[in-house]
Amino acid sequence: MRPSFRLTMAIGVVLATTTIARADCGIDAGSVRILSNDFEALQIVATAAEECASPTVTVTKNQTTEHENLQVPALTTNPATYTVAVVANSSILPLLNNGLIRPMDDLVEKYGQNIDETQLIRIDGKVMAIAFMSNAQHLWFRQDILDQIGVPAPTSYEDVLAAAQMIRDQGIMQTPLAASFKPGWDLAEEFVNMYLGMGGEFFAPGTAELAIDNDQGRQALEMMKSLSGYMSPDFVTYNTNELSSLWKDGQVAMMNGWGSRTGAAIDPAGPAPDIAANTGFASAPTVGGGSIPAATLWWDGFAIAANISDEDAEASFQAMMHALAPETAQRNPTAATWLIKGYEPTAAAAGVIATVQAGAKPYPMVPYMGLLHTALGDNLAEFMQGQEGADQALKDVGLAYETAAREAGFLQ
Repeated sequence: MRPSFRLTMAIGVVLATTTIARADCGIDAGSVRILSNDFEALQIVATAAEECASPTVTVTKNQTTEHENLQVPALTTNPATYTVAVVANSSILPLLNNGLIRPMDDLVEKYGQNIDETQLIRIDGKVMAIAFMSNAQHLWFRQDILDQIGVPAPTSYEDVLAAAQMIRDQGIMQTPLAASFKPGWDLAEEFVNMYLGMGGEFFAPGTAELAIDNDQGRQALEMMKSLSGYMSPDFVTYNTNELSSLWKDGQVAMMNGWGSRTGAAIDPAGPAPDIAANTGFASAPTVGGGSIPAATLWWDGFAIAANISDEDAEASFQAMMHALAPETAQRNPTAATWLIKGYEPTAAAAGVIATVQAGAKPYPMVPYMGLLHTALGDNLAEFMQGQEGADQALKDVGLAYETAAREAGFLQ
């Protein structure tokens, strides 16, 4: 596969004229069935798609944090349970590998007048997904607390540790840091971020052979362990949802949070207006003397299922075009860093844009990266809890990955 997506060009530059979608979305008939993750921006998109429902068009949605576990079996059935899969860099790969989504070049030509070239996710020259928002984890910080200790927003993880020690020493917070260290997808993503920040490469060039059992892999793990020393004792129970709650409760001074959650965090009408007023965003920190952020760049977009009728495919594409009209971004400017025409970045997008501009790398789009992500998520918790060393953790990851990669035919 040869993916093509010019993410760095897409932020804040897709300005164009606004058109208004027809109330009936122009759909004669069909069934639209959406599967997606569950957070504000995707809720907005799915709700807009539901506006296309009519006596001849049904629109349903399943928005769940378990979407990645559901998508392959749900799209394998014939007909597929869902017609639309909302995907990202990593979650699209199993669908591609199993031939479960269809090319959309004909639909783009027919209905994609509001799509910018930078939104087209091409695999081997065919449009397999339409990106509508960019995302990244980046630094969230409490400006009032940093002012108390007299330091600016940290630019490296070494600076984060130093600031955390100052916050603790001055009795402001005992556990000022938090991260998505819950075993599974979240913990794996934190390692991916840190390892890339260290300058690491996941695989031997041009192969599926794993290449993380090295000094950069060990240094990435040791930095994650050092950060956990300034976190709550139950830090391994926190994923992105829990982090947002901790932030609103005022229990954290700094964390690496998702850009897709920033709008709610700085909403003055939210549950914690004082914290919102003192919340700042910056690029994800560097680490280990590296020059790029310890983060990955992401896009969220949609794909159309292969095992559905052409009528349902066309209806689904039209409904998503209605949902992603320029008005969606204009009505909800802080909900995401949109890749929709007419979007103008707000303060909520500052961290994502800074991380892009600082040179963060996209999450790797290779077929076997998902197998590594799973192996990382399943085998790093023991290290983080002090039950084994970094060498053993990397060995366990390697064995789990190699077993899965052989079963999938990526390794002999």
